[in-house]
Amino acid sequence: MGIPGMESRRIPARPDVLVKLQSMPEEFDDQERYQESLRTRSEQAIGELAQALLDSQVLENAVAAAFGAREKAVEAQQAAMAALNLPSAGDVERLERRLRSFSQRLDEVEDQLDRALREVGQLRRDLPAQKPEKVKT
Repeated sequence: MGIPGMESRRIPARPDVLVKLQSMPEEFDDQERYQESLRTRSEQAIGELAQALLDSQVLENAVAAAFGAREKAVEAQQAAMAALNLPSAGDVERLERRLRSFSQRLDEVEDQLDRALREVGQLRRDLPAQKPEKVKT
């Protein structure tokens, strides 16, 4: 896609702004207009390319095949890990959650046991003070 009026020639090994401006057609004397025109045409070309890719049946088939291959690879990995009796990441995460839950419950039981032991200790201290009188028979 060439720009109207631009010669198709190589820019010297030392490109600089003056060389580029001299090779521009007269209608693009103003660098800002040239850049805006270039930006607009680039955006349009990218949009057309994106639309062509979205409409492409070949791309759609390739993406579907890639996702299918990914699923098969995941299934094969799970089967291999199961055959080796290795846990998956999900298995490890579930075990971690269960251990945390168990740890919290154990902490609660320890707290209740500590309260019960304090109460028993208090009862033992209170018992000698309340000795019943011996009944003579």
